[in-house]
Amino acid sequence: MSARLAAHVWVSAYLFCLQRAAIPAYVIARGDATAGAVLVKLARLDGTAQAFMRGFDLERETQVWQELCAGPEADVDAAISRQRGFDPDLWVIEVEDARGRHMLDVFAG
Repeated sequence: MSARLAAHVWVSAYLFCLQRAAIPAYVIARGDATAGAVLVKLARLDGTAQAFMRGFDLERETQVWQELCAGPEADVDAAISRQRGFDPDLWVIEVEDARGRHMLDVFAG
């Protein structure tokens, strides 16, 4: 079993990485500081968005970021609201980038 990084530490590192790349990002909802799951919304600034959550790739036995949903930003926001209803400890990070950069590949896990 591998050690797991506290959620607030992961979020801080992720935001720092985005800031260094000049990609705007905001904490929309704070979850549990230690064990909260993290959802990342990518707003493409054209009315569309994607939402990503961390999952597990059984074949490679590693954590990966999986697309939860994509489409009109209002629909993605509604899906995020539903997720927060299921999990009040969920962190929500909004990344705004017209080029679609989210840097989650760096934080795959």
